[in-house]
Amino acid sequence: MRLTTALIAAASLAAHSASAGPVKRDTEYDYVVVGGGTAGLAIAARLSEDPKVQVAVIEPGTYYQISNMIVGEVPAGCSLFAGSDPADTNSAVDWDIVTTPQEGAMNRSLHIARGKCLGGSSARHYMVYQRGDKGCYQQWADDVGDQSYTWDNLLPYFQKSVNFTAPRAPPRAANATADYNPAAFTNGSGPLRVTYTNYASPISSWVQKGLTEIGILPTQDFNSGSLLGSGYAASTIDPKTMKRESSQTSYYEPAKNRLNFRTFILSKASKVVFDANKKATGVQLTDGQFIKANKEVILSAGVFQSPQLLMLSGIGPKATLDKYNITVIADRPGVGQNLTDHAFFAPSYRVKVETFTRLASDLIYIATQYLFSFIGSQTGPLTNPVADFLAFERLPGGLVSPDTQKLLDEIPTTWPHIEYTAASGHIGNFSNLRKDQPKDGYQYGGIMVALTAAFSRGTVGIKSASIDDLPVVDPKYLTHPGDVEVAVAAFKRARKVYASEAMADVLADPNEYYPGVGVQTDEQITEAIRKSIGPLGGHGSCTCRMGRVDDPNAVVDNKARVIGVTGLRVVDASSFAILPPGHPQATVYALAEKIADEIKKGN
Repeated sequence: MRLTTALIAAASLAAHSASAGPVKRDTEYDYVVVGGGTAGLAIAARLSEDPKVQVAVIEPGTYYQISNMIVGEVPAGCSLFAGSDPADTNSAVDWDIVTTPQEGAMNRSLHIARGKCLGGSSARHYMVYQRGDKGCYQQWADDVGDQSYTWDNLLPYFQKSVNFTAPRAPPRAANATADYNPAAFTNGSGPLRVTYTNYASPISSWVQKGLTEIGILPTQDFNSGSLLGSGYAASTIDPKTMKRESSQTSYYEPAKNRLNFRTFILSKASKVVFDANKKATGVQLTDGQFIKANKEVILSAGVFQSPQLLMLSGIGPKATLDKYNITVIADRPGVGQNLTDHAFFAPSYRVKVETFTRLASDLIYIATQYLFSFIGSQTGPLTNPVADFLAFERLPGGLVSPDTQKLLDEIPTTWPHIEYTAASGHIGNFSNLRKDQPKDGYQYGGIMVALTAAFSRGTVGIKSASIDDLPVVDPKYLTHPGDVEVAVAAFKRARKVYASEAMADVLADPNEYYPGVGVQTDEQITEAIRKSIGPLGGHGSCTCRMGRVDDPNAVVDNKARVIGVTGLRVVDASSFAILPPGHPQATVYALAEKIADEIKKGN
């Protein structure tokens, strides 16, 4: 599904012209936001609520409804063009980021799906809406010396972003009841529509039984500051249409026709420009155009491109800048460092209930389900965002070495070490979920395992002084020995779920399909994990880490202002102080809301 650039440009400009009114030719604004992704569109929309300020967004992509046609809006389509195989991509909507060879993953170079479109990765990921735990936000607050980042103080920003709709049963099956805490949300005030899909994957209720048997009990929800336990996940889905909700559909669409709001689509920033006093004055585009910012430039280009743009603009490790003859504006050695990510792996089994394995091999079924789901009843497997059931736990004692256990014990007691996700299909090595589904007539299920307290840290670098060269991404998955120990222990825990008595009746074959019953020793399990581990996509963070001003490795301060210059902020997952456990989407929106509020207050 590769569309030509010319066709995309023509369709995009037509759509933009039809929906956004007359195109303004101004090149001077108060705020220039670089990146129309999850955070970028949220903060731009909030700033443009003040009619006295002019806001511009620079976005290299276009509407994902055009560049990722049909697939982008359908929740089940999130698994397409998202695999670890570099060939499993749609370059019209994806940055085609490929890691350096990963020592911890058998030297494989892995594709990390990242949205190049309005909506950014909120238009590509698995739509899980889930907040972190109270302990992680307390650590964030302590690390940056600002108690406004505690759970209690962030909660209003979480709530401000969301328009919540309770799950409906029916059409949800009676054995797939989604519990939730109404107090976690306010009464429909936010732009971002959050609900529970009308169709729960049949394997999920079985996985819940298996998790309960091994001691991971059901919990009410994952949006009230506590994660330990299992339950159905809320999703960024439109409750009326059952289609994907992104920052484009939620924040951007209501704001785009404001006279003080301009979007430069199919436009790429090459660097931030500074005056002699190290104040950001605007953004240079690759087409030679200069977009002036009278007040601030806000980088929201994401975990990989925000640090890249900082370095290309002269902010970063001096040795790197000197290597590429980039004038040093601020020597900040932390730029591009501390890359924190959640990688995962997943054993697979033959099961007796229908899973997404059928969708991968039955085109007629897909077509009929599309008509049924989006023209008819707003239910069915295509309305399911794949990751609909989660569980979190702290690793039980005695499963890792004393040294690793000591590291785990230093993490806040509410912070889970492991996330499990019910997998409706065969995951394998996550190369290409559609092509890799077995064609033997069986349905497949599994359980995805992610380390939510990983100790491995990676880097983002540059290979030239040009924005046209993609950044060098090295997540260093499974390079910390503690992560290897936890991964092996978690793998064994996941196996126990499918080996439980509670799941016996749903298995079509009691033997594990992947990696298989021949994989038993810790060494064999480690090798299997290294062969199959892959990036979740959309979880990378901390490459422009928030910290105290006197921390030489911090990049931004507690207000997301870049240290060492003025008039420049970084607002996206790259500026997280830490990566909260689980899925970071909700925290990205809350951070954008918080910093927009700080800016409006003059901070």
